Amino acid sequence: VIKQDHRPIKRIVRSMMGFESFNSARRTLRGIEAMNMIRKGQVKGIEQGDSVSQVRFIESIFGIAA
Repeated sequence: VIKQDHRPIKRIVRSMMGFESFNSARRTLRGIEAMNMIRKGQVKGIEQGDSVSQVRFIESIFGIAA
């Protein structure tokens, strides 16, 4: 059962017409979920308008430089 919260994710993923591998699906969904959490203000220590702390959060969870 998919929660009400995941309806926009289903819409985004449907337009991608599937993934080539499980790992690419996992990475994509992780990114979508992280961005939704930031947008909703569900991450401690990150304000919704503070782009610097948002970039640091993305760098820390994904290990990439944004």
